[in-house]
Amino acid sequence: MRSLVVRSCRGFLLVVIHVFLVVPGLADDELDNFKNPQAVEDVQTGKRLVANAAWWGFDEDDSTDAIQTAINSGAKTVIIPDVGRDWVVRPIKLAGEMELVLQPGVVVSAKRGEFREGGDCVFTARDISNLTIRGSGAKVKMQKEDYIVGPVLKEIGMEGWFGPYAKAEWRSCLNIRGCTNIRVFGLTLADSGGDGIYIDDGDNLRRSREIELHEVVCDNNYRQGLSIISVDGLTAENCTFKNTWGTPPCAGVDIETDNADQLARNIVFRNCRFEDNYGAGILIYLAPLERKSEPVSIRFDDCHVTSHRGPGIRVTKIHDDGPGGTIEFRNCIVENTEGYGLCVQDKSADSARVSFFKCELRNVAKNRAYRDLWAPIGLKSGDSKKVARFGGIDLIECRVEDDRNRPVIETSDQIHLFDIKGKIDVKNPHGVKNSSAISQNEVTLSVTASPD
Repeated sequence: MRSLVVRSCRGFLLVVIHVFLVVPGLADDELDNFKNPQAVEDVQTGKRLVANAAWWGFDEDDSTDAIQTAINSGAKTVIIPDVGRDWVVRPIKLAGEMELVLQPGVVVSAKRGEFREGGDCVFTARDISNLTIRGSGAKVKMQKEDYIVGPVLKEIGMEGWFGPYAKAEWRSCLNIRGCTNIRVFGLTLADSGGDGIYIDDGDNLRRSREIELHEVVCDNNYRQGLSIISVDGLTAENCTFKNTWGTPPCAGVDIETDNADQLARNIVFRNCRFEDNYGAGILIYLAPLERKSEPVSIRFDDCHVTSHRGPGIRVTKIHDDGPGGTIEFRNCIVENTEGYGLCVQDKSADSARVSFFKCELRNVAKNRAYRDLWAPIGLKSGDSKKVARFGGIDLIECRVEDDRNRPVIETSDQIHLFDIKGKIDVKNPHGVKNSSAISQNEVTLSVTASPD
């Protein structure tokens, strides 16, 4: 229940209006967005299991203490209500064994002039378990332009910024390290000085496991929409990763380990979108992993990549001494990209297999000046010392729709291919053109004109 006080302009009339809000599972007074010492005491003594952060006192200049104290209160559910203004905060540490609910319309905003340490994040979950964050219609945002340092300032026409901040690329909206059973629903994470979401191991090599992202949006972040450094079990469904720009790689999602002991295992993306990122929509970079590392298992099902700024999918740096395992793309569509549709680079035939099943490329690689690859598909290798046998790739029942007079597949000069299999149907008014490398004996890949 909310109480709204209405006074006449002359002060003669006082009306108290009670507005009843019905929210399943919540008592009316749990939605009263006023400072409430008695309710706070009830939470702290265990009489209440649901807490409203506003009970600790909303402060339009800095509400960090209200939210942090509510999270630390022991409540099983903490609500951040919509009070009509941003909840301005400094870095906040999340707790386990609880649910954090951001009501529709809520904006949790990084306080300007704060977040000066390179790793400062709005929300950090570290070495905890069993946390659910619900945020359909809510947003966590930072002050991206404040943190930008370097030549990019000139590129975007900025004459100054709020700083000075130390140059860094780790100021993320949500940082998950060494956590188990973390679920995020519906939240938008935007305008960070690093990634929308960052996932890694925690202290003493504690693994992040059982991470779920559902209908999450990562928008206009500085480095990546989502960075996965190490995880054992991640599912992302119906998520969108878009408009990443600022510092390389600028990907929608980047799966990139830092050392040989880390994991890229049981990672699944379903029905996700990667839109208008300056780097690849999907980037997989596994150079630090070795033969002794745990095998990788990464899969993208029914995903869609498009970009008027960058390329589509890039899988790179899986060397002769790289990990085993599988990287699969099934029923994915890449279309209307400035750069290549997909590129597999420095990929050993003797390491993790990369497979594309029934994927489609439509009107990709539109910009001939984009880097050194002007073709829908690129097979590239520039380091023969680390990749003696390039290959271990499937392109099964894939389709390319293109209206440019060029090869479907472009390869590096003098590249020798091994164990590349599949069939690509090509729809192109200029006919089918192939790189001569595709005719090598070790390749059983057919590239043929589509009947329709």
